[in-house]
Order: sequence, then C-alpha cells, then structure tokens
Amino acid sequence: MPKRPLLIGGVCCGCVLFLASSLQQYGIQYTTVGKAGFITALYIIIVPFLRVFTGQRIRRKLWISVALAVVGMYFLCITEGFSISAGDFLELLCAVAFACHILVIDHFSPQVDGVRMSCIQFFVCAALAGVSMLLVEPVSFSAMTRAWLPIVYAGVLSSGAGYTLQILAQKDTDPVVASLLMSMESVFAMLAGWVLLGQALSPREMLGCGLVFAGIILAQL
Repeated sequence: MPKRPLLIGGVCCGCVLFLASSLQQYGIQYTTVGKAGFITALYIIIVPFLRVFTGQRIRRKLWISVALAVVGMYFLCITEGFSISAGDFLELLCAVAFACHILVIDHFSPQVDGVRMSCIQFFVCAALAGVSMLLVEPVSFSAMTRAWLPIVYAGVLSSGAGYTLQILAQKDTDPVVASLLMSMESVFAMLAGWVLLGQALSPREMLGCGLVFAGIILAQL
C-alpha cells in the first residue's frame, strides 16, 4: 500500500472536512435550520458541475436525478419565503466544501486503504478543530461535560462511522450517485421524526421525500 497517496488523501480530506463543518456550524447561527439543510444539500448540484469542469461527462439521467432531488429537498426544508442572508452564503460555501470532499474521496479512495485514510482524516480534522476552538472561543469544560453524550454520538457515530463508510463506499461508486445517496440524510431525519417522535408529515414533506427517492432510484437504473 503506497504511503504517499494515503497521507496526502487523508490530510486533504481532513482539511476539507474541517472547512465544510466549520462553515456549516457558523452559517447555521445566522439562518434557519430548514434553509441551512437545503443549501448544504446543494452539493448534489455542485458535484456534477465540478466533474464537468474537470472534463468528466455526466449522463443525462443523472442530471434529471439531481434536479428531482433538489426540488424534493426544497419541499422538505423550505417552508417560509426564500431570501439570501450572510448565513445562507456561508452554507453555500459549506456545500462547495462538501462537494470538494466527495471529489477528493473519489480521487484517493481507489488507491488506498479506506479505514486508514479515514483515521488520518479525523486526526487532521480534530487537530484543526481543537486549535480553532482555543483561538476563537472560550473553552468551557463544564459545558462539554454536560454535553458529553451528543459529543460522543457526533464524534463516534455521525462523523467517525458515517464518514468512514462514505470513503469505503465511494471506492466503487460514482461521486454524483454518492452525493445523491447522501442527500437521503434529510429524508431519513424527517422519517425518523415521524416514526420515533410522532411528528406529523405534511403533504409537502411527503412529496419532497418522494421526489428525492425518485431521483435516487432513477440514478440506479
């Protein structure tokens, strides 16, 4: 296993993941949760556009799949009038960063061991996040102690397991299809709220879920 691509890939993934996560967390302070979810999910548009700019050809049905998923995400996430704020712009930059993260993984994952690259990715991302925390905000160990459960969940399952599985799966998956599949995050969140928390799904939200599902199924045909 060549060490150079493994190290470069892990460092690049860690830096881009840190940038994307930071932009997302800063941006969500200045916009609504629904708009943040929708704008962040625009990486499903940005990925194929970046692929075109690098000389890759995107099949027509994938463009149709992306369009269906974007409309579905709009119905899922946007309930109020849509306007652009500073937070929305940060979320858009976040979407660009997540699109770059998908493409970096697409480039390196066939060449390296996915689990090892993921370990390097998280070491780099954690180091950058730790330094940033010390530089830009006061550190409250009591607050971190009170929030230990969501911190552990986000670190181990949502980030650790989730992004590691992404690297492993993208080894044999087209990046445009991968971005479509990852947009299911919002659909699963909505369905989990319905099943586990008893939250009602409006016709608009059900339509959004259906359109995202349709886009993903079309991409697999």
